[in-house]
Amino acid sequence: MLRNKVVVVTGGAGVIGRCLVRGIAQKGGIAVAADIDLDAANRLANEIGQDDPGRVVAAQLDITSKDSICSLISDLRQRYGRIDAIVNNAYPRNKNYGRKLEAVTYADFCENVDMHLGGYFLVAQQFCLAFKEMGGGNVVNMSSIYGTMAPRFEVYDGTPMTMPVEYAAIKSAVIQLTRYFAQYFKGDGIRVNCLSPGGILADQPADFLTAYNDHCASKGMLAPQDVLGSLLFLLSDESRYITGQNLLVDDGFSL
Repeated sequence: MLRNKVVVVTGGAGVIGRCLVRGIAQKGGIAVAADIDLDAANRLANEIGQDDPGRVVAAQLDITSKDSICSLISDLRQRYGRIDAIVNNAYPRNKNYGRKLEAVTYADFCENVDMHLGGYFLVAQQFCLAFKEMGGGNVVNMSSIYGTMAPRFEVYDGTPMTMPVEYAAIKSAVIQLTRYFAQYFKGDGIRVNCLSPGGILADQPADFLTAYNDHCASKGMLAPQDVLGSLLFLLSDESRYITGQNLLVDDGFSL
């Protein structure tokens, strides 16, 4: 499905990223696990390499640094002669991220938006400029259903959790950023799409999971593997005429 396509996954050593990296490798692609934690990326590459030798490459990447992004692009072009796709998947946040609205400071809000949304912009900007030089490429931005709908705050009742206001601002902006880039690079052989998952299982409280799942069609809260098929489709030639779109994968939560 992705035969020898060179695909970079930012945040590639994270919970969702490692699943995406493994899936890309299993479908014949060369997955670049680009993460700020190089040791974690190397461990992942070694782990997957036991089953799919040479299919995963570890790389260090800070998505908020233009030098870091450009260095990665240059290294990969020298090594492979091309890059086929970038998945904007990293999830940077500061130590105060996740507070309820009343406790969010202006500084924390701006820092989290700057790192996450700003990082996605910088990655997309630099990779699209490189793709234009190479004659084409593919960008998939990871957003969220909470970039498309108002939060259901009631599912968090009785838990210490909330839906962070920064997350709503960031993920809704990522969807519009996707459309902007798709339109800006129309005609350059560059596709830019967005994937918006529902909630992903990560040891959440049982009461939260019950409340969340009541809004879904069958499974409820998803595992990272449940998003993989849609990503592979957007990375493959099967979606070659799709650009500027946002694909929701949420088991009906947003209905």
